[in-house]
Amino acid sequence: MLTIHLTNLQFYAYHGLYKEEAAIGGKYEVNVSVSHCEAKIPVLHIDETIDYTAVYDLIKRHMLRPRHLLEAVATMLAKDILDTFALADEVNISIKKITPPIVGFQGSVSVQYSAKR
Repeated sequence: MLTIHLTNLQFYAYHGLYKEEAAIGGKYEVNVSVSHCEAKIPVLHIDETIDYTAVYDLIKRHMLRPRHLLEAVATMLAKDILDTFALADEVNISIKKITPPIVGFQGSVSVQYSAKR
């Protein structure tokens, strides 16, 4: 199995249930791993693997589209990756909201989603 990882991707986006989140937005960190089992070894050409620049473009598009729930962002992104990349067999996504609007809360919140073909 061959896996590509895109880690610690930083975005400023407008996800959330509250009006304040839609108005002022917040910081997010995204991690995505995409695996394919039938990897030809050694990988010598881009068409023999999953192009991480194209994966990044999908991540960016989904992060810049406001959603009420991070769960929606993660599940829709996973589906889009599997639909776009024929070589992709499995995708793992985590999205962290760095500063959630919770009074007195010190920390972050995140969702993690995994999907297989």
